[in-house]
Amino acid sequence: MTPSPTAATPAGPPRRLRLGYAAGSLVTGMFTTLPGLLLLPYLTDTLGVGAALAGTVVLLPKVWNALLGPFVGRASDRTRGRWGARRPYVLFGGLAVALTFALMFAGPARGGAGAWFTAAGFFLTATAYAFFQVPYAALPAELTTRHADRIRLVSGRVAGIGVAALVAGAAGPALVDAGGGGIAGHRWVGVFGALVVTAGALGVFFGTGRVRGGPVLPSEPSLRRQLAVARGNRPFMALLRCVVVQSLATGCLMVGAPYFSEHVLHDKDATGLVVAAFVAPNLLTMGLWSRFGTRAGNRAGYNAACGLFIAGCLLLLLAPVLPTAAVLAVMALAGTGHAGQLLFLYAMLPECTTDDTTRTGRRQAGVFSGVFATVETVGLALGPFAYGIVLQTFGYEPSATGLAAHQTSTTELGVLVGMALLPALATGAAVGLVRGYRGEPAG
Repeated sequence: MTPSPTAATPAGPPRRLRLGYAAGSLVTGMFTTLPGLLLLPYLTDTLGVGAALAGTVVLLPKVWNALLGPFVGRASDRTRGRWGARRPYVLFGGLAVALTFALMFAGPARGGAGAWFTAAGFFLTATAYAFFQVPYAALPAELTTRHADRIRLVSGRVAGIGVAALVAGAAGPALVDAGGGGIAGHRWVGVFGALVVTAGALGVFFGTGRVRGGPVLPSEPSLRRQLAVARGNRPFMALLRCVVVQSLATGCLMVGAPYFSEHVLHDKDATGLVVAAFVAPNLLTMGLWSRFGTRAGNRAGYNAACGLFIAGCLLLLLAPVLPTAAVLAVMALAGTGHAGQLLFLYAMLPECTTDDTTRTGRRQAGVFSGVFATVETVGLALGPFAYGIVLQTFGYEPSATGLAAHQTSTTELGVLVGMALLPALATGAAVGLVRGYRGEPAG
């Protein structure tokens, strides 16, 4: 569908639309943050699963989610109805995420049986999430036509992710403790996540309901042809290569936070503070990043954000000798960079889809969004997997007691390497990979 002439005006997107679209990031933030923060340590330190197997349990459902992306995108491209192409998926996919979220942390058994039950719950949640996330990410290209307006819409999305991550980072560990720890405490986390996801799905569905598009454009006749068009779009392919590596970096840093707090800061209660310091800049810096991106363009903005992120990660290597306040300041520096990274990567996607629609006259934002979601999900899945391999390599000892086992100094070094050095190296590679992106000029 082509954007409505009233969907973007010189004054920018209506406030209702900005808030409605931003509400969907509560679903994204919960799905990304709670499993990313708690699922791996839940498996290793509550269910007694080895680190390598635990990393695999986290990886496989996300790989499945990634494979679904292009198919969901094509389905939404071809959907016709009074609710539009994307909103039915946003509503019902989001509600399905809520229903399956609690199953992830239900944990009826420990050991291998518990691991595979958790994997099944995560598998169902990841399936539902694909039907929400792909159409949701495709919406900006159809809600607005102007570069500055897309930046404003996406900045609201990134800020919403920050809200969800702050809430999840603070409430998740607290709910585990309040529920008595162990399996019982994690069940409360599942219920909490389901409630937040429900609010987010309803918010984005109703918040974008008044926007009406123009004539519905045709799509390519087959998924194979649509994927061929995506592969032939050089800026889009450069964006994909960058996203998968950058997402791996983010996944490593987020999943490492509980281990970092426990074994480097020696204060497991500091996890919430560490996560809050990292995601708070999503709320505090969006105005600055938006203005910078409007003037300089998305690629220049992304490169600047990566510089801050890398600096924060490398400074984190000094955490064993820094006071906690300084460590939190370093996390905030990395988080400031990460906020910009998200903003500009997400803003590049509608640039690519809008350019494709202008050139071809075809409606395939859903497939572009699906492929983007695929590589992002693969990267986020590879992060915990890679971190689990690092822990295993450095000799991490699992536990079935709900408390982390005592670790050697070598293992503590591995915790820090996976949390700081690996994300910095991956981000450096992402900066090189995004050089092939040529998007819409700034202004």
